[in-house]
Amino acid sequence: RSQSRRARQCKGKGEQYEAQGEVQGLVCAQAPVSPQSACPSPMAVASAPLSQPDDGFISQREDGPSTSQALPDAESFPKNLINDKVAELVEFLLCKYRTKELTTEAEILNTIIKDVQDHFSVIFSEASECMQLVFGVDVKEVDPSNHSYVLVTALGLTYDGMLSDEQIMPKTGILILILSIIFMEGGCVPEKVVWETLSVMGVYAGREHFIYGEPRELITKVLVQEGYLEYQQVPNSGPDSYEFRWGPRAHAETSKMNLLEFLASVLQDPQNKDKKGQGSGPSGTSTGV
Repeated sequence: RSQSRRARQCKGKGEQYEAQGEVQGLVCAQAPVSPQSACPSPMAVASAPLSQPDDGFISQREDGPSTSQALPDAESFPKNLINDKVAELVEFLLCKYRTKELTTEAEILNTIIKDVQDHFSVIFSEASECMQLVFGVDVKEVDPSNHSYVLVTALGLTYDGMLSDEQIMPKTGILILILSIIFMEGGCVPEKVVWETLSVMGVYAGREHFIYGEPRELITKVLVQEGYLEYQQVPNSGPDSYEFRWGPRAHAETSKMNLLEFLASVLQDPQNKDKKGQGSGPSGTSTGV
C-alpha cells in the first residue's frame, strides 16, 4: 500500500493551502495559455477532504543527505514554502495538461520558481511525482537542448476521464492504482481489498471525491464500460462478493512489465531519487519519475 500512502501524502498536505487561499487562481492567471483554454479550479490539487496534512512526503527528503545540499537552511527557507511552490507547480502542470501545451524549464523558472531557483530540483521532482501518483500523468522531457516537457497519461493509457469542461481533473491515477493492486494480488483481487487500499488515500465508496467524483460509479461502471476493468461476482459466493481483473483495454494499452517498472519507480527510496537530481539548480534535473 506504499503507493496509495504516498499519493495520500501528495494530496493531504494541500489542505493548509486551501485554508490559507494563498495561491487562489495564481497559476492560471500567470500561465501563458490561450484565452479559450480552461484551467483547473484554483488549488484543486490541494483541496482533498482528507485528515490533517501529512508532511511526510517533504520531510522524507529533508532527512536525506542530498536534500540538505539542495535546501541550505531550513530556517531561512521554511518547509511550507517548498510545499507552496510544489502545489503551485502542480496546478501549473495541470493547466498545461488540459490545454495540451508543452512547457519548458525556463517557463517554470520564470512563472513559478522565480526567486527560489536554487531549489528547482526538489520542487520539480516533488511536483512531477504528485502528477504521477495523484493524476496518473507523466512529465516527460522531449527536448534536452531547451529542457522542454510534455504531459501525457502514464503507462501508455489513453483514458483520463476528462469528458467535458466540468471534468477538469484527470482520473488516470486511480485506474493505475487499481491495476497495480490487481497485479500485486496475482491478477485477481476481491472488491473489499480495493476499497481498503483506496481508503488509505481518502477515497471511499459513496463519498464524493474532488478528483474522482463518486468513486464506486467510476470504478465499477465507468472503468468497466471503458474496458479497463472486469468486475464480476465471485463464483460460488454470496451476492455481495465481487472481484476485479484487468480488462481487455488495459491489456491492449499497457503491460505488466510496464506496470512493474512504474511501481519500481514510484516505490523507490526517496533519498535515491534525490541523488539522481542532486544538481539541484536549473538544467541539472530530471523528473526522477
